Amino acid sequence: MSLAARSSLADVVPPVLSDLVRASGRITDSALERAERLARESDEKLDAVLTRLGLISERELAQLLADAIGLELVETPDFPTEPVLESSVTPRFLRERRLIPLADHPDHLVIAMADPTDEDAIDAMIFAAEKPIRRLIACATDIDAAWDRLYGEGQEHRLAEAAANSGADEATDDVDRLKDLASEAPVIRLVNHLIARAIELRASDIHLEPMPGRLRVRYRVDGVLHESPDPPERLRAAVISRIKVMAKLNIAERRLAQDGRIGLTIRGMEIDLRVATTPTIHGEAVVLRILDRGNVQLDFVALGFDAALMERWRKVLAEPHGIVLLTGPTGSGKTTTLYASLLELNTTDRKILTIEDPVEYQLGGINQVQVKPQIGLSFATALRSFLRHDPDIMMIGEIRDLETAEIAVQAALTGHLILSTLHTNDAASAVTRLLDMGVEDYLLTSTLAGIAAQRLVRTLCPECREPTPALPDLVDRLGLGAHGTVTLYRPVGCSACGDTGFHGRTTIIELMVMSDALRQLVLQRAEAKAIQRQAVLEGMRTMLQDGIAKALAGITTIDEVLRATRED
Repeated sequence: MSLAARSSLADVVPPVLSDLVRASGRITDSALERAERLARESDEKLDAVLTRLGLISERELAQLLADAIGLELVETPDFPTEPVLESSVTPRFLRERRLIPLADHPDHLVIAMADPTDEDAIDAMIFAAEKPIRRLIACATDIDAAWDRLYGEGQEHRLAEAAANSGADEATDDVDRLKDLASEAPVIRLVNHLIARAIELRASDIHLEPMPGRLRVRYRVDGVLHESPDPPERLRAAVISRIKVMAKLNIAERRLAQDGRIGLTIRGMEIDLRVATTPTIHGEAVVLRILDRGNVQLDFVALGFDAALMERWRKVLAEPHGIVLLTGPTGSGKTTTLYASLLELNTTDRKILTIEDPVEYQLGGINQVQVKPQIGLSFATALRSFLRHDPDIMMIGEIRDLETAEIAVQAALTGHLILSTLHTNDAASAVTRLLDMGVEDYLLTSTLAGIAAQRLVRTLCPECREPTPALPDLVDRLGLGAHGTVTLYRPVGCSACGDTGFHGRTTIIELMVMSDALRQLVLQRAEAKAIQRQAVLEGMRTMLQDGIAKALAGITTIDEVLRATRED
């Protein structure tokens, strides 16, 4: 067929990428010039350099091209489940040109391309298909993942054999063979794609869960799990082994849980991954916690503190000695608030020591210690050694038992400021929790300075949030009648937030500062509700009240607040 058969849909004027990026305003002129210089020196394409330096994401770049050319941007679910036009084009050509045939219609072929201006590739596809071409745009990593899934299993019989033995009673005890599986190029690319995709989605965790006949992949974005397309089932053992090799775990051990860490640089960003494996009845499950060192916001305003709360919290932190506690369930942002507090306290005239499990972020100027139970280094033993190092401030990752609590109390009594966390539902419950552990009430009244409880709620996307009048029964139930006409906001969904209506999370928090009246209640071993009532009388704003204030300000939704505070 003549090349004149090229579809009109493919006849576009190739845009100059640098002009598109400059016009978008996403990158400064100096950064763009630096990228262009590096592209010339390394003989790489400009788009590859831009994404490698982290100046722009692949998805943003693809969207710029799509908008400029007037073509559709292809998402992951749009890729086929089986190869298209397999007998006419070689996988190697598709890999080199980064394109994937999507659908073979009677009158035209639909393809996805990372570079829709690659006219040579278009001509080759027209020749192979013998029909016009309709081109679409896709992210390079999405094309790579689709290629790996459709064409990339080089030694298929070995990978299939590994998958056949991927259950809880696997017979793959040959460590060298597992390492070989984990070293397959398609497996390496697939794992790298899973991690890169998580970064692009702003995910906090990647969950790899073995199910009957599949390996389920889910990303936690803004606290909510979202399912992703499954990798090929026959690659299950290889994918898990690859992650374990990266985390320096024992890949032959599948009967016990293991913990490890991976350090990566992705698109110019320093990323730490905390890896945890656990055996299940269908095989090993893996969770990768993403710690983006360059993106963490250790700032009280960014964390959701308003001016009044920030002033009260700083007064608590300014105490020369005592115990300051943060409470809440796992994943409520306690550690991040602790780190922000430590940075506030970190001056050249103070010595700060921390004992953590694990050390999530490395803080300059602060001595951080990792718990190592296997050698007897626990919170309690580390605290004892800390006292011989003449510290001013100590941070304990979590008070889990009476021994740790008693050492923390003794350290506070001897003139140290102690920061730590507990797992309780609210600030008042932290007092009763410590009493239940066995800490003497008179010691608590002498050492407790303040207790903060917090939760994380999703924040509304500012681009698409929509005001809506509050229902009368909700106004009555939440006691908002004094506000007059109450306007709340609801999520809508747009391209900026991935059609979820939410973008990011913020903290709702309550701060109970110890007073003489509260100390008297502690000595009386009063219930948590009585302690909370007194704290509210003294001016404490509860998490629910803080959340309502943020909902009225359009920061979050009332549903998010009620979910986080478990109010019906």
